[in-house]
Order: sequence, then structure tokens, then C-alpha cells
Amino acid sequence: MPATATVDVVCLHPDDNICVAARDLEQGAAISAGYKSVTLTGRVRLGHKIAVTPIAKGERVIRYGQTIGFATEAIEPGDWVHTHNLAAGEFQRDYRYATEIPPDPEPILGRTFQGYRRADGRVGTRNYLAVLSTVNCSASVSKHIAERFDRELLARYPNVDGILPITHKGGCGLQFGGEDHQQLNRVLAGFARHPNIGGYLLVGLGCETGAVSYLVEQGGLVQLGAPARKLPPILNLQDCGGTAKTLEAAIKQVAAMLPAVNDVEREPIPAAEILLGLNCGGSDGNSGVTANPALGVASDMLVAAGGTTILTETPEIYGAEHLLTRRARTRAIGEKLIERIHWWERYTGAFGVKMDNNPSPGNKDGGLTTIYEKSLGAAAKGGSTALNGVFLYGEPIAARGFVFMDSPGFDPASVTGLVASGANVICFTTGRGSCYGCKPTPSIKIASNTPMYERMVDDMDIDAGRILSGTPVEEVGREIFEFVLAVASGRKTKSEIHGIGEEEIVPWSIGPTL
Repeated sequence: MPATATVDVVCLHPDDNICVAARDLEQGAAISAGYKSVTLTGRVRLGHKIAVTPIAKGERVIRYGQTIGFATEAIEPGDWVHTHNLAAGEFQRDYRYATEIPPDPEPILGRTFQGYRRADGRVGTRNYLAVLSTVNCSASVSKHIAERFDRELLARYPNVDGILPITHKGGCGLQFGGEDHQQLNRVLAGFARHPNIGGYLLVGLGCETGAVSYLVEQGGLVQLGAPARKLPPILNLQDCGGTAKTLEAAIKQVAAMLPAVNDVEREPIPAAEILLGLNCGGSDGNSGVTANPALGVASDMLVAAGGTTILTETPEIYGAEHLLTRRARTRAIGEKLIERIHWWERYTGAFGVKMDNNPSPGNKDGGLTTIYEKSLGAAAKGGSTALNGVFLYGEPIAARGFVFMDSPGFDPASVTGLVASGANVICFTTGRGSCYGCKPTPSIKIASNTPMYERMVDDMDIDAGRILSGTPVEEVGREIFEFVLAVASGRKTKSEIHGIGEEEIVPWSIGPTL
């Protein structure tokens, strides 16, 4: 439903009994929300909710035409609605499967970007040489290898975006072949095989549970463009004789690989080859009004162009999942999504944690009160097309169109999974101001409000807060789509300019450390 924005408040659905402040509002201000007019009983900040009808204790609070929680006390028109008088509570969602499959969008033809066509047919938007650590014990050495190749040296290889150390905190102390091991394997193999990686070598310790041999065998790792079954370069510290000797051997190996990695040129590629990861972090009360629905428009446009968009963060669709199951292309796809929801209920319950632990303190300060409210706004990133698949964390995306990948809501872990699944561009919406990036995939930051965009302009790429001043959601969505094509063609995002994206690689660990 398009927003009916005024200079004061936004009302998204005729059934809503609240509206959202589009700017800071003072006590006594008279506001109009749709056909309702109220006077504020107190000060309300940007992104926070205002009651537009009386809401009895225990009654549902409605936003987006959906339940976002229940009043914990009587709420009068003009009252501020937040954690002091609203709680999530529990309610049954009506899970219907494949009952409201939208028609396929009108095709968008002829749109291209300048990308790297790899030997296996996939397409990259960047071109890195990766030094991939199989275990935390070899992480420092992997970073030291990359540091030996400074800008002056890399200037000889203008088509190489950099030497990327892919490091993490795990790789051992887990059950060999267990669920956690398999998940880490998917992530590391996904980064190694990523189309934004032109070549890679593996660096391990030699005795870790996450053995190089297991990664190569289970991950299907071979050098891009190499004959079948040719192994990538592998260095173990124990076999090489320690840190110094491993560094010496690796530096020679990287130097030998650089000419081949550099031997690529960008060429026109159909927009259908973009896999766009959709993520949000540091959200506020207007994320679901501006940035997320605008990204949903861009998502629909990319799907219409034949591309793929990937929604993620399973705990942040909790309370909105019943809307996605209706859009599922088949019942099996919808049921797989709900199976993931139930997995999360069991997983969090095992630790005595409730799903409403989310929103974070920063989200709440920005106006979000319950997980249901946050989820309904977050799901808007996925636009309006049919849901064509549900994938495990870091699992290669094997469907076109709009899909879902299971992950936590913690941004470094969720985006790491998106990249491992093959996303070659990321769009990241934020209301509070995230500075996140995740190499080798460029990350586009979309601000939900103009004051934050202006305050953090060195980190934000697009200002979706203009929607609160009357710019149509569709116009900002088209701008995002065009920006995605430009970034896929090589335009640097703000996070790339700052060099962000190496420390932020965080594979999700789901099991015990033994």
C-alpha cells in the first residue's frame, strides 16, 4: 500500500490505529492522519508512533494493516505509542500457502551492466584475489600475506580490486561433519567460488577440525577456468614449517597468480545476472515507510529484468512470515519457510531467549517497539513478486526471481551468508546509520531519513528519507535500481571508498564450541 505522507505523519493502511511521525512533533500539535485528526498529548520524535483512535488495554495495535502487538494499558488518541504501553504478546498467524501468487511482472528488457564473465558462466561485479583461512589459527598469517601487496604493487594489476584475506573466528572445536561444520564449509566454499573472486589460495594450520581436505572435497573447490579436479593452491603452516616459511611461500604463490587474475575485462552483461542481497541494519520507525519499500520497488524491477533478489534475516520476518507464504510459488516453498521459523523458535527457546529480544535498543530508540512491527517493515524489502525459493544459510542460490535465505538478524552474519550464497551486490537499508560492508561484494547504503543521511553522508549512498517530504516511493525505487546497475559496473560505494569489508566477514556458528 503506497504511503500517504504529509509533512507531519505517515499512515500506511486504512485499518491502522496508529500513524508514524515524519519529523519531531511537539505536545499540543494538531495532526491529520488519513481521515483522522488528533492533538498530541506529548512530544513525539521522528519515527515514533501516535495513536489515532482509542485503543483498549489488550487490544491489537495495527500498523501496515497487521498486528504489531497489544496495548498493555488504555491508549488515547494523540498518545505516544511505544514500549511503555505496547508489547508483542503472542498470536496465531494464518499460514496459507501459495494462495496469493502475484502475476509475474511485465518484463524489463535490454538492461545491462559492465561485469566480469567467468569461465564457469557466472558473473562478477568485482575482481579480487582471495587468501582464505580455513581456521582462526591461520587468520593472522592470511592477513599478513595480503598486507605484503600494497597499493603501489597492485597498481601493476589495474583489473584486480585487491588481495582479500577471508578470515574468521572458527574452524575448530566443532563436530566433524556436523551441522555447524557443514554450514561453515558452505560459507568458505561460497566465498572461494564467488564470482567476485578471480583466484584464491587456502591457508590452514594443519590439524584443525575444519580440514582443508574436507573443504575442498565437500565444497567442490577447483581453480576457476582450470581443468576439472585441479586443486587450488593449499598451504598449511605445519607442513610449510611455520609462519615465516608459509608467508614466503604464499607471497610467491600470490605473485604468480596475479597476472592471470588481472587478465579480465568488463563486458556488457544482462541485468539478469545480478544476484542482489537485501539486508537492513540499525533500523528505525521510518525504515518500513521509506527505504525498505523503495528497495522493494527496486527488487521488483530487478526480478522483472530476469535477476534474483535475496531476502534474509529470519528472526526479522517473524510476524510477517504469513504474508510471504501466501506469495510462495508452491506450497512446498511456503512450508520450507515456516519450517525455518519453527527451527528458530526451538533454537532460541533452548537458550531461554524469546524472538522479541529483537528489536535492539537502538531500533527502539528509533521508534520500533516489537519484533512484529520490525518484521513487517523489513519484509517490504522483498517487494511484491512471487517467492520462488527458500535456502539454507550460505547455500548456493539455485532459483531466479525473489527468494529467501535463512540467517540471523545480526548484520555481519546475515550479509556473510548472502555473499556466500552468491550475492554479487548488496543493498543495505538503515535508519540509525550502519557503516557495514562485506568484501568481495559491494554494499549500497540506503538511509531511511534525511537527517541521518546528512549527518552520515560519507557512509550513505542514497537518501530515501526524501519520501517523507513527498518524493514518490517508486521514484526512489527506480533510483536504487539504476544505482545497483552502476555499482555492478564498477562504481564504488561509500563503504568501498573507506575500505570496509574485511573484518566484517562473520560466518554464523550454530553449535557448541568443544
